[in-house]
Amino acid sequence: MEILQQLNSIAWGPWMLALILGTGSFLMIALRGIPLRRIGYGFRQLARGRQGSGEGEISPFHALMTSLSATIGTGNIAGVATAIGLGGPGALFWMWCSALVGMATKYAEAVCAVHFRETDEDGQYVGGPMYYIKNGLGRRWAWLGGAFAVFGSVAGFGIGNAVQAHSVADAMSTAFGVSPVVVGLVLMVLVGLVLLGGIKRISKVAAKVVPVMGIGYLLGGIWVLAVNIEEIPAAIALIVHSAFNPVAAQGGFAGAAVAMAIRFGVARGVFSNEAGLGSAPIAHAAAKTNSPVRQGVIAMLGTFIDTLVICSITGLAIVVTGVWAGEEQGVAMSQAAFLSAIPLGDKFVSISLIFFAFTTILGWSYYGERCAQYLFGARIELPFRIAWVLMIPVGSFVVGLDAVWMLADTLNGFMAVPNLIALLLLSGVVVRLTREYFSGSKLARSAHG
Repeated sequence: MEILQQLNSIAWGPWMLALILGTGSFLMIALRGIPLRRIGYGFRQLARGRQGSGEGEISPFHALMTSLSATIGTGNIAGVATAIGLGGPGALFWMWCSALVGMATKYAEAVCAVHFRETDEDGQYVGGPMYYIKNGLGRRWAWLGGAFAVFGSVAGFGIGNAVQAHSVADAMSTAFGVSPVVVGLVLMVLVGLVLLGGIKRISKVAAKVVPVMGIGYLLGGIWVLAVNIEEIPAAIALIVHSAFNPVAAQGGFAGAAVAMAIRFGVARGVFSNEAGLGSAPIAHAAAKTNSPVRQGVIAMLGTFIDTLVICSITGLAIVVTGVWAGEEQGVAMSQAAFLSAIPLGDKFVSISLIFFAFTTILGWSYYGERCAQYLFGARIELPFRIAWVLMIPVGSFVVGLDAVWMLADTLNGFMAVPNLIALLLLSGVVVRLTREYFSGSKLARSAHG
């Protein structure tokens, strides 16, 4: 933990927060607010993207569901609770800020991923930061793409595997008394069965599970807010006030400075929506589309849905019920919030967490595999999948919760650096493609309906 804390302070120092928020803000300004102004257009393109038009492996809809399967996970339940538990209610405000500018980041990632993608030796479309660094920035930047691939292939075992498995085991043990060993073994078998089918089977499972689990969790959260509707105005005021003012210790809450609210809000926000990490564009690069911009407006919806909708529901439920100042931490805090308004609410959160984490493990397996493939070629596919599946039970009962979160945060930071640098250097390409697409020409209008 001492080593991890030192690395984490480097990975998530002030410079990293400035780089993440600065990159998103710069892209939002350069794009003249298009990621915010075109949200409605993005949803219309998503509705039309069930099949896709153009070359690729999966439909634009399936690409978004695959990326959402990886982002909607423990970060939406345990991550939000951890951010509020360490940074106070104000951390939720900074999560919102990171998500708003993160929409521009996610948009740019997907545009670059599709524009600079290529086919591998098996004829499959592959892309992501390592490819748009190689194909967009040239040979002198090739080391940066390799660095991302190394961080991505290793980070996945923490971010998308051990953290998810451990959170599920912890929730199942608390709510149902199931042994973490049993949870880990069952997860291992289920994930292994899906991974045999590659990206097409992963996307099909995600397309069925993600909408159902997302809507179900939202309905539960809305019920909690409805029961405490009179507390919502005061909760929002507390969130905004705490974002700019220190929060004193009270109950089980140890108190937090503004810097802690910013740090944990941004860090957990990025952990949840992954805007800037460069993971989601790996999935969007496989979409059947002939327009990078069209896939970009679909991709940015992932950040909107993940953080501004689902994380907000969790965070508001925690604040309006007052459990943030209690003794519970992590998943237990979210469970206590739902239990206060819904019979068996803790069980509901546990079941939601199981589905969230399961799909995250699937989505991140694809991300890690593509990073490993970039480094070692197609021959790494089977060994990587075996290692991935074997890591699940290890993460479920060996590593402590604090160490898991600390490791995930650290790897997030290291993974984001090459991607954010590339996005800044390729921002001109993103702006040019966007302006061409949304220009007033007849050709452009026919292309985007």
